[in-house]
Amino acid sequence: MAEQNAVFNDSGPSGDSTVTDLLRVRRFLCLGTELGAYTLEEKSSIGRENAESIVRLIHDGRGEEVVAEINKFSREGKAVKQQPVIFALALCARESDLKTRQAAYKALSKVCQTPSQLFAFINYAEALSGQSTGWGRAQRRAVQAWYNEQEPRQLAYLVTKYKHREGWTHKDLLRLCHLKPTNQGVAVVIRYIVKGFESAEKEFDKEDASDDVKNVLTFLRAVEDVKNMRDESSVAGLVEQHKLAKEHIPTQLLKSKEVWRALLQDMPITSLLRNLGKLSAIGLLAPLSDQSQLVCERLTDGEQLKKSLVHPITLLTALKQYERGRGDKGKQKWAPDPQVLEALNGAFYNSFKNVEPTNKRLLYAIDCGRSMAFSGVNGSSGLTASMAASTMAMCAARAEPNCHVLGFTDQLVQLSISPDMRLDQILQIVGATPKGRTDCVLPILYAKENNIPIDVFVYLTDSKTGTGDISPSDALKQYRAAMKIDAKFCVCAMSSNGFAIAAPDDAGMLDMVGFDSLAPLVIRNFALGDI
Repeated sequence: MAEQNAVFNDSGPSGDSTVTDLLRVRRFLCLGTELGAYTLEEKSSIGRENAESIVRLIHDGRGEEVVAEINKFSREGKAVKQQPVIFALALCARESDLKTRQAAYKALSKVCQTPSQLFAFINYAEALSGQSTGWGRAQRRAVQAWYNEQEPRQLAYLVTKYKHREGWTHKDLLRLCHLKPTNQGVAVVIRYIVKGFESAEKEFDKEDASDDVKNVLTFLRAVEDVKNMRDESSVAGLVEQHKLAKEHIPTQLLKSKEVWRALLQDMPITSLLRNLGKLSAIGLLAPLSDQSQLVCERLTDGEQLKKSLVHPITLLTALKQYERGRGDKGKQKWAPDPQVLEALNGAFYNSFKNVEPTNKRLLYAIDCGRSMAFSGVNGSSGLTASMAASTMAMCAARAEPNCHVLGFTDQLVQLSISPDMRLDQILQIVGATPKGRTDCVLPILYAKENNIPIDVFVYLTDSKTGTGDISPSDALKQYRAAMKIDAKFCVCAMSSNGFAIAAPDDAGMLDMVGFDSLAPLVIRNFALGDI
């Protein structure tokens, strides 16, 4: 394994494992908590008490720095949960510091790109305003800008797809922000929201109307027509012609093969993966059918797969879910199409090209206990803990230039995993590893005793987080002192519902409870020092 430059002094590594307020902010933006823990549980509510580090930094005159972090996490896709990012922006917008407020409202259109996110921001801002309504001049201007800066046809699409959320509607926001449209295209959409399509058509459908106005009216007319249609072929035709979304379709027509055939034409890969079961259940996907062929072509299109940035864990979960032939709750059932299964399998292996290296010195330690082969994964239906761990090992082997992969129970075994190996081969290697009692500290001790420089230890288990005579925190401190490296330690208990190993005051420790499609992003953020 190649050496990397390490800067240190007599007292140890130059890196500081102290948890700073800025790191707490980053954790909150990514994980929804200031603690070093990733859980799948969504908080029912977020309050000021969940983000005290943001308030402290604002009071220390660093509010603009906080807004810059919010912008960065949103722009670069580092946040695994959107609610904390939006709440943090609302909190900055409602604080007393003028520069922080101005920066927050300036960032609103960039951070809240969909109406759902805008509604969430407004909801948080009002909750944080106490006795005030929160609708001051700055908020009115920011919301006005959100609507006016949209391309008119895209605005029409957004307001008809996302009509309301969090108890708010577009009509509510327009009434409170006193919007004055800055162009005719936006004006059509605003009139439609406030007074309906007939009024918008009567006011703007003129012979000399601009292209923007004509395009918006044509789209809105299609949206309105679909609402009252019962003929499946006619609805399908409008869906294809105007690229309508599922949300535009009346509920009673969402069982129609014709309508879903039309929706399928421009469906993003991630949406396609979520709806494969539905498409088979209604009979649209069947062996040798044209639609199955289309799905297979989409899944095996390397360019589309690359653009989607879909992770191998996401594809493996979709593959196993579809292969099972029923939904999580068991109500929806289907007969899997062999062609689609084959295409999903191919897409799984092709998606490893989407994994970007961290270029850190990594040690992946895989629990090889018997329970890994049959323990389910909390957050990834259809996967076993062994499948998920082996897939992460494949990611490391194929993408990372400096990586060790070890298997262990009460002893460590070097797993000979090469970049060209398939999942079944790795599962066989893991399954053949000697069994025994698990100790999650062993990888750290092994690296210390063998003088192996490691930046990040990643321990993948189902739920076995026990240790021997030394705690993970102490073992990590000893390794840092001996190697003069500010090493990190991440424990992924994929089948667990709760545990706590990470020391609260150590920035280099992370607990992960469960393992969903976003978990690899969390590990990447942690390795790169973003959380």
